Amino acid sequence: MTTIITLVIAAIILFFIASIYNQLVKLKNRFQNAFAQIEVQLKRRYDLIPNLVETAKAYMSHERETLEAVIAARNSAMNQLTAAAAQPGDATAISQLAGAESALQGAMTKFSMVMEAYPDLKANQNMMQLTEELTSTENKVAFARQAFNDAVTEYNSYKQSFPPVIFAGFFGHQNDAKLLEFADSAAIQAAPKVSF
Repeated sequence: MTTIITLVIAAIILFFIASIYNQLVKLKNRFQNAFAQIEVQLKRRYDLIPNLVETAKAYMSHERETLEAVIAARNSAMNQLTAAAAQPGDATAISQLAGAESALQGAMTKFSMVMEAYPDLKANQNMMQLTEELTSTENKVAFARQAFNDAVTEYNSYKQSFPPVIFAGFFGHQNDAKLLEFADSAAIQAAPKVSF
């Protein structure tokens, strides 16, 4: 009789531990999927930027330095995105992506300010369409980033709660996932203002 009770208690404990493991895996997969959604939107934005620059080149031939800075910042951000996509929970990779995104945002802001001096460019149909697509993509990036940060918060909260905190390290969940926060977080919360 005591053997049966011991086996039942052991089975309940094993079931409880397995449910903690499964929940950790589910939450980790959720934030990794959320990062994949950010990746899709950032790649879309990175694909739009060369089109913007190419359209602007004809009008802004003497603004070569600004155009090259935008492309360099875009390429850097793409490289950091690739590194972060390989390990979306890695704090260093996420921090480096955030830094590259901030640099890209700065280059795009300078690009927008320089373009103010070119009224013909602002009226160009291709430029207007690309600008609208970029604005739409920026909004999608903000929503995807919010979903990622929500999933990371849920994962970290569960992992740090009791009793999962006891087992998380044993199951390969030692480190907390890092939120994706850009240096100009407050400015990003508002819709981007790209004026032409």
